Amino acid sequence: MNIKLIPAGNGSKFTFPALPEKVQGKYGAKYQSFDIISQGTVKVPKGTDVAEFTWDGVFFGESKRNEPIVKKNSWKEPNECVKILNNFMKNETVLNLIVTETWINVDVTISSFQPRPVGAYGNVEYSITFVQKKPLQIYTTDELKIAKFVKKTKPRNDSGGASGGGGSTYTVVSGDTLWGIASKKLGSGSKWTLIYDANAGTIEAEAKKHGKSSSDHGHWIWPGEVLTIPG
Repeated sequence: MNIKLIPAGNGSKFTFPALPEKVQGKYGAKYQSFDIISQGTVKVPKGTDVAEFTWDGVFFGESKRNEPIVKKNSWKEPNECVKILNNFMKNETVLNLIVTETWINVDVTISSFQPRPVGAYGNVEYSITFVQKKPLQIYTTDELKIAKFVKKTKPRNDSGGASGGGGSTYTVVSGDTLWGIASKKLGSGSKWTLIYDANAGTIEAEAKKHGKSSSDHGHWIWPGEVLTIPG
């Protein structure tokens, strides 16, 4: 069995000189939860999480290079091994991780590398973690056939002219009543009190101009009065 790292594009492959006791792989599925009244919480699969591979190992020093656990053709000075792996991690190099005689053959990057010099033989213990490199593909709205959002402003229908507060104005004509105006402008004659309350001062002043003591709560209105229609 061998553990190899082959850089994408240019770069020399790296073979670990000694095998760790075990390689741990972690795969997981992603789920999205939905609350459904009749069934409770339902989890729907939404692809897979990024895989992780991790192990602890040793780079053996010169005096240990002939030990049976060390692959003679792959031995390197521990400091050189540390330098190579640090550069891979620092540069975020995409690596093809291959563990022969297993199913592991995955594009990865190094997410964590922790070397620790130990003992008098120049050995370096280390812990290393790889994460799967998944391609990130970005699409344009045209490629996804998503219509571009266009903000539209709906024109306001002010038949009697605009006024403040989001309403409109209406000029009284002969034969008008507040009930009739409310039917036309507010959709229901029963809303006539809204028009009266919004224009009480104007309506009462106009009634007195025409010799009335009051408008009788909006009963008397005259052509030419400009009323505010509540928004």
